[in-house]
Amino acid sequence: SLNTVNFITRLSALCLRKNKMQHRHQSNRRPAVPLGSRILTDPSKVFEHNMWDHMQWSQEEEENAKKKATENSLVKVQSEDQDKYEREAKILPEERRQEFKTEKIYSEQTKINNDNSFSLRNRMFEEGEKYWKKNYGGGSTVQGYIYNENQAKALTDNLQGKNCGEELGKVESFPGCDATFRILEVGCGAGNSVFPILKVLCNTPGTFLYCCDFASGAVELVKSHSSYNSAWCSAFVHDVCDDALPYPFPDEILDVILLVFVLSTIHPDRMQGVVNRLAKLLKPGGMLLFRDYGRYDTAQLRFKKGHCLSENFYVRGDGTRVYFFTKDEVWNMFNLAGLTEVQNLVDRRLQVNRKKKVKMQRVWIQSKFQKPLLSLRNPEETTKSHP
Repeated sequence: SLNTVNFITRLSALCLRKNKMQHRHQSNRRPAVPLGSRILTDPSKVFEHNMWDHMQWSQEEEENAKKKATENSLVKVQSEDQDKYEREAKILPEERRQEFKTEKIYSEQTKINNDNSFSLRNRMFEEGEKYWKKNYGGGSTVQGYIYNENQAKALTDNLQGKNCGEELGKVESFPGCDATFRILEVGCGAGNSVFPILKVLCNTPGTFLYCCDFASGAVELVKSHSSYNSAWCSAFVHDVCDDALPYPFPDEILDVILLVFVLSTIHPDRMQGVVNRLAKLLKPGGMLLFRDYGRYDTAQLRFKKGHCLSENFYVRGDGTRVYFFTKDEVWNMFNLAGLTEVQNLVDRRLQVNRKKKVKMQRVWIQSKFQKPLLSLRNPEETTKSHP
């Protein structure tokens, strides 16, 4: 059945496309994948809409961005203050959570509730499917790639997994033990993405959602929500930087991990350890969905001198931190963790304030990495078979 494949693509559409966007590549030509339809062809009309898709920077714009980032990085935060920010680090500050809500507003429509927003994303994905099949033939699109029926069957057979007893052997019971499809959202905050996902899960037998956050208050808000149900969700407090801290479930049982605007809040020296640990939670064939700030995003260029902690790593006025990635850095981290690239894009958009006549170049990295179906558990065997 392709139900599981379709579920992953719908989930990806919900959690990675925060507004009316389709995938885009960092190139001078339009990629052969469905794109957002709002392309700026007439510069005089730039203030007619709030956002423009698939923006390409000129060499001058690129150089100006590098110059601004260099200038605001000249004065570094003192080492004693850096230690304080590390001790008091918070994941996904309220300011960023509010920005999430803003990103969901793409057209002139300014108020969309979670249910309507989720339905809209599903409709957009379905339209993308129709576009793909019409222009590029048969087959199923999974995470922006075409799989034939045999490939799709191999993937879904793996993702469906077996029941808890067969898959994990004799282990103690844990939340979601009986599920056949498990998701983890890292840095769930107060649940802005949790509850739209749960709306799907409650109608999809065999699925289960785990969600965690560094802040206990945020987790309590999720648990107190009227839509929270322990039958298909488990919210828990967790510090992803603590490698020794166990998760409330075994390794290699997750089908999907959502890592959205979380890794950028972590010190660069600790990022690889976080990614390595998360990779261990995925079952072979499992997918990690990543979205975060890209290098030279407007948010980076707006920092004043004295807010830079280290190269491309800054502290906000509220004490929270943010890193700005390149897609090569992202690829390298997940590759070192043993995951294979399925998608790794630079998402560039032009956001405008029509009232103030201000233009802002937004840059995000959007990626999907998969744990190989054939898990290379024994390096010696791998060496023998690949001399």
